[in-house]
Amino acid sequence: MTAPAELTKVLIVEDHRVVAEGLWALLAEYGDLTVVGWADSVAETVPMAKELSPDVALIDFRLPDGTGADAAAGIRAHDPSCAIVILSADASDSALLAAVEAGACGYLLKSASGDEIASAIRSAAEGETLIPAGTLVEVLSRHRESARSTAEQTGRLESLTRREQEILTLMGQGLDNRAVAERLLISYATVRTHVRKILEKLEVRSQLEAVAKATEWGFRPVEPE
Repeated sequence: MTAPAELTKVLIVEDHRVVAEGLWALLAEYGDLTVVGWADSVAETVPMAKELSPDVALIDFRLPDGTGADAAAGIRAHDPSCAIVILSADASDSALLAAVEAGACGYLLKSASGDEIASAIRSAAEGETLIPAGTLVEVLSRHRESARSTAEQTGRLESLTRREQEILTLMGQGLDNRAVAERLLISYATVRTHVRKILEKLEVRSQLEAVAKATEWGFRPVEPE
């Protein structure tokens, strides 16, 4: 007689009770999987994982006291053999990278079907990596490009002199060049010179675009002295 296959023990980490109960009921339909517990926060996850020794932790990425990556890192620090599958509504590159860095081998969206979730749990329990290498390469490339772009934007804002920041602030308040000159007690020609330099440094074509771009890049208004 063939011995029955050992069940794969699953720990659910999800802060929404209805979702957790739904996942529990869903996984109960698969004879080779068994849910051994449910945690609803990062703080509760590690002690529960220590107590229950799950084979796989199915973790939501957004938790009330942290992220799924935090929960994953906590579990794997205690038990590196526990596989991590993130189940989340967050499809952002940053969430995926954080999950991978924390040791997750799978990342599923909550739109995944029951069969897809069960299959991911089985594969994770077998030690398989469910995130294609090509996907990670694309995500890392976008992440690096985003970081480069952010650094460039920050550099442009930091290149503005104090006076240029003051004028940009007043432009954002809707003042035209003559009103800015009166407010700062400087000549109209001087304001125009500063505005031209602002447009050049931010690489924009108009004062309206300068204000919009600066705001988008995180410019903090400076009160004129």
